[in-house]
Amino acid sequence: MPYEFILIQREEPIAVVQINRPKQLNALNSRVMLEVTSALEELDADAAIRCLIVTGNERAFGAGADIKDMASATPVEMLEKNWIAYWDRIKKVSKPVIAAVSGYAFGGGCELAMTCDLIVASESAQFAQPEINLGVIPGAGGTQRLTRAIGKSKAMEMVLTGRAMSAREAEARGLVARVVPTESYLDEAKNLAREIASKAPIAVRLAKESVNKAFESSLADGLDYERKLFYFLFGTDDAHEGMNAFVEKRKAEWKGK
Repeated sequence: MPYEFILIQREEPIAVVQINRPKQLNALNSRVMLEVTSALEELDADAAIRCLIVTGNERAFGAGADIKDMASATPVEMLEKNWIAYWDRIKKVSKPVIAAVSGYAFGGGCELAMTCDLIVASESAQFAQPEINLGVIPGAGGTQRLTRAIGKSKAMEMVLTGRAMSAREAEARGLVARVVPTESYLDEAKNLAREIASKAPIAVRLAKESVNKAFESSLADGLDYERKLFYFLFGTDDAHEGMNAFVEKRKAEWKGK
């Protein structure tokens, strides 16, 4: 599909999907989310790509949903458009997705970052769910993923007041994996993506699934799921290659099989 609001940069074995609405601080409307989702799904199906990055620009990752799209909407119109389903589709991408965040990650932008598998933030990044100031609440996972990431009390404070969390606080709370200087945040995300892409592809995919399972199940169910995936990997060529390479003190050559 032709893209109007995103840019795609392929640097095999990684790829970057950049939201490109600078005048609107990368506000997310249904078209933007369609393009981001479609690009991620296409790259997910590309065997040459092993890790993905979603980013904006230094000033804004995504400054929330485009309020003009929703200001006069009725409940039925919101239900029929169902544009929040794009976040669900992104969560189903099988390859790791890194959010490279600088500047504002507010509302839907914060929810998009949290839908990714991990976040690399610049020192200027700010995370917030300010929907309460509009008379509504987060609708794309803000009350759920934020609470799981930083705990009930702090999430409650952010959701009820709309206040922003700095990059350093987000890192301390476990929302962000690492914080780096603004001028190097995308390079850092690319380096991390390349490191992940250098690992055995099937193991990476199943490791992502297993970690995500921890947020959706009891400990007993999660452990059972993890164990089954662990056993399954012994049927792959890559598992035997990795162990033989370790024993033989050489670099493993992954085939993704």
